[in-house]
Amino acid sequence: MKHFLIKYRLQNGSQDAWHQDITEFISALDGDPALQGKISYRCMKSGADYYHLATAMDDQAIKALQARLFFSRYTEKTKLVAGGAVDVLPLEIIAETKRTA
Repeated sequence: MKHFLIKYRLQNGSQDAWHQDITEFISALDGDPALQGKISYRCMKSGADYYHLATAMDDQAIKALQARLFFSRYTEKTKLVAGGAVDVLPLEIIAETKRTA
């Protein structure tokens, strides 16, 4: 599995409109038969700072996501709301709890 942290500060546009864009992106992920169960995505915020955690099952899932028009549109919108300053950090899990939920 591949994990990524995307972080930025909301600098342009309406917070409500941006939250709607995030919700629409996640709905597109959930509704894509090729990506269902292969991509996990969540967004969190603290003040004006946003943190997105993305997990892909494998490289094929990443390639499938990158081929989607909704992904490229969302990536461009993210850059726009962040004023161009978006950090995408690959993460390596060192240890974690067992999943119980």
